[in-house]
Amino acid sequence: MALAASLFLRQSQSLVMTPQLMQSIQLLQMTHLELTQFIEQEVEKNPLLEVVANDDSPREADRSDHEDYYSVHEDRPAREAEETSGEFQRDLYDSATSGNAGSMAESYDTNLENVFPDDAGPRRADAPELLGQWKSMPGGGDGGEGYDLDDFVAGQTTLRDFLNSQIPFALASDIDRLIAQHLTDQLDEAGYLQSNPAETALKLGRPLADVERVLARLQTLDPPGVFARSLAECLAIQLRARNRFDPAMAALVGNLDLLARRDFATLKKICGVDEEDLIDMLAEIRKLDPKPGTAFQPALSESVVPDIIVRAGQDGSWHVELNPQTLPRVLVNQEYYASVSRQATKNSEDQAFLSECLQTANWLTRSLDQRAKTIMKVASEIVRQQDAFLLHGVDHLKPLNLKTIAEAIKMHESTVSRVTSNKYMLTPRGLFELKYFFTVSISSAEGGDSHSAESVRHRIRAMIMQEAPDAVLSDDDIVDILKEGGVEIARRTVAKYREAMNIPSSVQRRREKRALAKVSGF
Repeated sequence: MALAASLFLRQSQSLVMTPQLMQSIQLLQMTHLELTQFIEQEVEKNPLLEVVANDDSPREADRSDHEDYYSVHEDRPAREAEETSGEFQRDLYDSATSGNAGSMAESYDTNLENVFPDDAGPRRADAPELLGQWKSMPGGGDGGEGYDLDDFVAGQTTLRDFLNSQIPFALASDIDRLIAQHLTDQLDEAGYLQSNPAETALKLGRPLADVERVLARLQTLDPPGVFARSLAECLAIQLRARNRFDPAMAALVGNLDLLARRDFATLKKICGVDEEDLIDMLAEIRKLDPKPGTAFQPALSESVVPDIIVRAGQDGSWHVELNPQTLPRVLVNQEYYASVSRQATKNSEDQAFLSECLQTANWLTRSLDQRAKTIMKVASEIVRQQDAFLLHGVDHLKPLNLKTIAEAIKMHESTVSRVTSNKYMLTPRGLFELKYFFTVSISSAEGGDSHSAESVRHRIRAMIMQEAPDAVLSDDDIVDILKEGGVEIARRTVAKYREAMNIPSSVQRRREKRALAKVSGF
């Protein structure tokens, strides 16, 4: 068979991932804040884009879709420039000799403001046109109005600053203060010392006894427990400050591993106390702060804004709508594009730039509109699938996966995964992340409908909370009870769910509940 080269013309279809398509896919998984930042960056780069607040234009109350959030701006009325009339310029001589007391006071500084500041009248603003930008300018506030409370908020005090303010009063020697400063730099966020005193003494060239003496002095500073090298030492420092560090408490702090296992019988022998005293000691331990330095860390309050709002209808259905606060309204200024295009017709570079800006702006509005519609489809299907949960609670949460939602709305699983990432739904049951509604399926013992893993965890937690001190349920007992309720689950799965919920074992719970029952007299 002879081999020969030949040319063929073939037509085929293929999916090409353009940069704009990739950006549209990324828009799906963006949070509200990320989307806002992205739009702000696009508005800075594109002169044809504008962001308008949702309150600037009225919405139609009966409109079902959300296309009005992303509309193209056309026929915008031109803004008329405000005409300013100039003041009449008087003659310099007439101004100086007009006999006006106010003018004379300003010219010769004869007012009472310098002598009696409290009795002086309202001070004229130095630059009236800047009053809206500078609140602290004299004359910027009328009668105490216009003040921003954020201007009076105190700065955040760090742990290092708080300790540095106490060190001069605790240590008199400059060398001791230098050692203390070096030890302060070795603290972590929880207030624990991360360096060895021997290493510190070697670095500073000082005797180890001096470093340990300074460290002992630093451990008396506020907050109690700071400069500790372990959890036991941190608790001991706080107990000494409370005058509660007796030999029995020292033995308890020295055996925290037994306390974690709830081995109360061994602890009673080691500490030499009865059950009532041991319970009181445990209550004292619970009042202590294991991480004293975290109180000085700035707490980042992250407010969650729901992307979808679900309300119950009068006819028993559920009304699903997008939250207008998470949908920034992006407009394309067609009038500005037409005006500038007429001026840039002779310059090919300017015309190409404007065409690119218009294409990018139209793509962004379409992408945002498609993003809103996709989120709406996924949220509506989730509400339809989890109708029993919204009506009766977590016990009726159905097992659900991405494939079920994707097949119902005829989309790919990856698209559903991107939509449900970092998106929240506000329901009559509370605020939930969309990922919360997707749980693993657990088979039924009687061959009926499968159960959700979240609902099974809720049952396990409820059973453990209701157990009596003399009838603590083991993992095998929980398996039997769940099996009677129609849930087929293995014992190791129950143990895994219990550990994930930070619930101790049955042995530890029995010890703790029996000790509490004896102290309370039940």
